[in-house]
Amino acid sequence: MPTSPAASRPTVPHLAAPEARTAPAPEARPPAPEAGVLPSADVVVAHTLLNCLLREVSAPGHRTAVAGDHLHLRLPARGVLLRVALRRASLLGAHRFTGPVAVRARDGWRPVGWRRLAEYVRDELDARTGVANEEFVAQVVSSHEGVAAGLAAPRRGPEPGADPRTARYLESERALLFGHRFHPTPKARSADRTAWRRYAPEAGARFPLRHLAVRADLVAGECAEPGADAAIDRLRDVPAGHRLLPVHPWQYELLGEAPLLRAAIERGEVLDLGTGGPTFAPTASVRTLHGDGGFLKFSLNVRITNCLRKNASYELSGAVALTRLLKPALDDLARRFPGTGMLREPAYRSLALPGPDGRPDTGLLEGFGVIVRDGLDGHLAPGVTPLLAAAVADEYPTSSAHVSRLPAVTGGPGAAPRWWAAYLRLLLPPVLAAWFDHGVVLEPHLQNVLIGVDATGLPRQVLFRDLEGTKLLASRHTAALAALPADVAGPMTYDARRGWDRVVYCLLVNNVAETLAALADLRPGLEAALWAEVRDVLREFADAHGRPPALRRLLAGEPLPAKANLLTRWRRRADRDADYVRLPSPLAGDVLSGARSATGGPR
Repeated sequence: MPTSPAASRPTVPHLAAPEARTAPAPEARPPAPEAGVLPSADVVVAHTLLNCLLREVSAPGHRTAVAGDHLHLRLPARGVLLRVALRRASLLGAHRFTGPVAVRARDGWRPVGWRRLAEYVRDELDARTGVANEEFVAQVVSSHEGVAAGLAAPRRGPEPGADPRTARYLESERALLFGHRFHPTPKARSADRTAWRRYAPEAGARFPLRHLAVRADLVAGECAEPGADAAIDRLRDVPAGHRLLPVHPWQYELLGEAPLLRAAIERGEVLDLGTGGPTFAPTASVRTLHGDGGFLKFSLNVRITNCLRKNASYELSGAVALTRLLKPALDDLARRFPGTGMLREPAYRSLALPGPDGRPDTGLLEGFGVIVRDGLDGHLAPGVTPLLAAAVADEYPTSSAHVSRLPAVTGGPGAAPRWWAAYLRLLLPPVLAAWFDHGVVLEPHLQNVLIGVDATGLPRQVLFRDLEGTKLLASRHTAALAALPADVAGPMTYDARRGWDRVVYCLLVNNVAETLAALADLRPGLEAALWAEVRDVLREFADAHGRPPALRRLLAGEPLPAKANLLTRWRRRADRDADYVRLPSPLAGDVLSGARSATGGPR
């Protein structure tokens, strides 16, 4: 029978105020959501806002405490004290909440709804930063609508005759009903809900592409090697002297009436062939579509979460340039770390209609830009099924990809540690080697990683994707960068500090910590042992690479960088310029020893 959160809670000394510390209690399994029962949009949005407040506002200012079976957070500028019940406390402070959020009133605790909580956040940040953000609450409202729409959408089954491996993969891409739990508005969309239902992965959307036949001299494009854009050309035949340009149908709805495009169609320079050809399905990013054995990453003039999701001109060229530049490094990683792969982006194509100044119109060049990404078949071993890591690690089981649905995780007391050890040894070494050996910043956050599993769900491969977030350490690639146009080279680089912060955040805080949390939800007594396994893999890599100072500091318990999504969104900064907050690390040996002693965990 489940016990109360207080009985199952490990001691969390870096969060508890002195007066709230209690003696550590043995861990037991806490109350968990019933199988198949998902929280309401109201609860999800409130808990997500609370996650952001805890990580970026209250914890850095030491204005939070675990007291009994509740977490308390103070918003000093607003003069508000909040609390929420704990389902499970976390060594990293990434707690699991349950039930409504409450605010302290004169007559006790009163429930506070998600919208009022958003207003508290707005008032607190306005006072703390001196920066106003009049759109913040509206974006929270939009995110709430997105979560509600995802929960209400009927779950669609696979297409008749679909390959079972592909069907299960796409199920995982459609599973992110709630989005990033440390982002204040993960499901915000600048689009009407009718269009969203037609094209959203959560709604199980599938659709053909819009096709344009463009006169060859009005086509822009690059290929990393000859024929790299064949995935576009095979979609549909076009008249002689023309090139095929596939367009996301939603983007065509948004840009199809652009005067330059309409004029080109009237002159016969662009032929509108309508929709047709193979059916495509959106992945979790919405604008990247899977179909015909590969992926196409389209521009989409829709604001999703933070940004307008279009391919800037430097990103179009940058994807192809990175595919060329990274080939030696990626080939080396694949050789040294079997099971590692990167979905490369070897070509792009777009529309280059001249504007009044005679140069290609930027709005159309970027708006109709499409990037070709490798398909899965060339990377997957026989019998391996790719699952989106974000679906595997979600707080709630929304698909068959979730850790709670994998026999390799649930098959007995030793199953979860074995699964975890296999995953870590596929994930960590190649990302670290990319940085230390090649000066390459991979971005292995949960939405950029596919976990290839066997029939039992045991990890056998890890595939990385999306070169937009992959960067080069400027000091290690001077000559290669100098050979590129400055507007392409600049955005594909990081300096050493920002690059390392990005690697550690994406690898350990976003991916490892969240996947670990999903495993710990199943067996809370394992949390310390799971972190100890992370430490062991890091130490193995460090020992084999001369114990570089950056890894020595990590192993010594240096605070971990976490991207400050709330503050970045509030200040309207680009993701590249995001702030980071520092989280007390659960990797230090003394922290893990104390936690294992307190919880009675193994090792």
